[in-house]
Amino acid sequence: MDLASASQLKSSEDDADQICNKSIVVPHRVIALNSSFEKKDRSWYVKSQIPNDLSIQVDDITFQAHKFPLITKCGYISNTELHPSPSGNGYHLKLENFPGGAETFETILKFCYGLQIDLNPLNVATLRCASEYLYMTEEFQEGNLISKTDGFITFVVLASWRDTLTVLRSCASLSPWADNLQIVRRCCDLLAWKACNDDNHDIPEDADNNERSLYNGIANLQLDHFMRVVTTINARKAKPEIIGRLIMKYAENWLPLIDEDLEGIRGYGSGDNELQFSVERGRTEKSSLGCQEQKRIIESLVSVLPTQPGAVVPCQFLLRLLKTAIVYSASPALISDLENRVGMALEDANVYDLLILNFKSEDQQKGARSPEEYTIYNVDVVHRIFEYFLIHEQQHQQQHQQVQGGKPSITKLLDNYLSQIAKDPYLSITKFQVLAEMLPESSWKCHDGLYRAIDMFLKSHPLLSEHDRRRLCKTMNCEKLSRDACLHAAQNDRLPLRTIVQINTQVLFSEQVKMRMMMMQDKQAAETNEENPEGREDKGTSRESEVRTLKEELENVKRKMAELQDDYNELQQENEKLKSSKQKSTQNWGILRWQKMKKSFQIKEDDDETRDTPRRRSSTGPTTSLRRRMSMS
Repeated sequence: MDLASASQLKSSEDDADQICNKSIVVPHRVIALNSSFEKKDRSWYVKSQIPNDLSIQVDDITFQAHKFPLITKCGYISNTELHPSPSGNGYHLKLENFPGGAETFETILKFCYGLQIDLNPLNVATLRCASEYLYMTEEFQEGNLISKTDGFITFVVLASWRDTLTVLRSCASLSPWADNLQIVRRCCDLLAWKACNDDNHDIPEDADNNERSLYNGIANLQLDHFMRVVTTINARKAKPEIIGRLIMKYAENWLPLIDEDLEGIRGYGSGDNELQFSVERGRTEKSSLGCQEQKRIIESLVSVLPTQPGAVVPCQFLLRLLKTAIVYSASPALISDLENRVGMALEDANVYDLLILNFKSEDQQKGARSPEEYTIYNVDVVHRIFEYFLIHEQQHQQQHQQVQGGKPSITKLLDNYLSQIAKDPYLSITKFQVLAEMLPESSWKCHDGLYRAIDMFLKSHPLLSEHDRRRLCKTMNCEKLSRDACLHAAQNDRLPLRTIVQINTQVLFSEQVKMRMMMMQDKQAAETNEENPEGREDKGTSRESEVRTLKEELENVKRKMAELQDDYNELQQENEKLKSSKQKSTQNWGILRWQKMKKSFQIKEDDDETRDTPRRRSSTGPTTSLRRRMSMS
């Protein structure tokens, strides 16, 4: 710029007024330049009577301006050695990695020319970083842009948590400037202070409620800023419920809901593995974030989870995190940590939440060799969860010196889970049996649920050998079966013969107990009832007849049980002979022997029914149904 141009601008500044807008001093002469900014192609021009003598390139935009207004406010431009422009018109300067890009520099250019600029939460952080880049301090001009933006952040932005959230979101693209200038730290401290002093955290979620919107706003922040807010809240010794609520809200906003697409598979309990894997992969691919970003989110959230036991973080949410961590191949240490946390809160779990799919990538599916690798559900994870539960339960009992006892909710949960996974045709008997024997015997008061699971497993695995059937049924205690379960099992041809014998013995015992109870009731009725002797005599006669009939039936059942036991012992001896012999004729003879025994059972049953026909006609309704239930057919 020549001396005449400089003196002309200097004289125009002497006639300046003060226009009160964000405390910016705007000269008269330069106000007219506001309507003289023009954009042509990729360049901005400042039209005035004074020719432009400085071109500044920001990104791919070139600004044609004057040197003097910029060097009077920007220390960077004032201290930088300017190179002549290639076109020969003045000087040229290129600003590398300018915060905010060309749009922000346009605003700063207007400020340097004394035009009005609008400071708001959306642009104040960007302008603060850009002014720091250009070194627009009070040393060059009083009321420069650094002091103005600092004052706006301190007195306007930090007075409102809504504006603070807006500024913090705008800092996502200003790293490392926003961090070095402490803008991020100041905003995070304000939000953490506000969240810690929120006394209305138990109110229902409402979009119009300011306090609830604070949690929603924090949960929508970028991961790094969210972690800084949560870390600050934790450092302030806030309630763990606050951190737990923020983590759950953040996961709801940023992590995919893996269970949403699996309701049909969950309800049926079995299906095509490839279909389930494709559902998982499709859900993953549709996510707006990449796998690595999702993995980073999970690891960050787990690292700040509250360690306090209880209902701080629900078990359902922990299981959701665990499923997502398995899908995105998180580290084994992180998965183990989540399994441990789920084990501590297992009493609140739901059976459908425990159905964790055995997710495998395409390469893992191609490399699978054994059928067990194609199982629908990941049973190993649930096995480890129950192990962690037993460890915590044992520690709790030792600390409180309590006698070991079972929790009905846990036994019921395991029963229901076994019933669900038993439908998987690829599930091995070893994994099923090991999981069924996880809880101590004292935990079970009734084995009806376990019997249903075993029956479902036998139904889904019809090719099991007799040895495997007996091995599976050993996990069940027949003495803990209810009467209805015993009656059902006595007619269940999927059970091994030895188990049927034990169950029929149990039924026989229960019938004896029932008969004793009836005799005791008759005795008490005879002692207390002194009126109407004729009616009492008729009633006593019918009771004696019913007891006599029951005794005869019990004798018949005992006789059949003895015959069945003899046949069973004989079959056991023949089976041992078959094992020692390798001749096919001996094996065929054993098969014929089994068929013969089945026919003999049928003949005995028909003879018993023939002998009992007259008695059946004269007996009452309850005894007839009892004899039918006790039939060994």
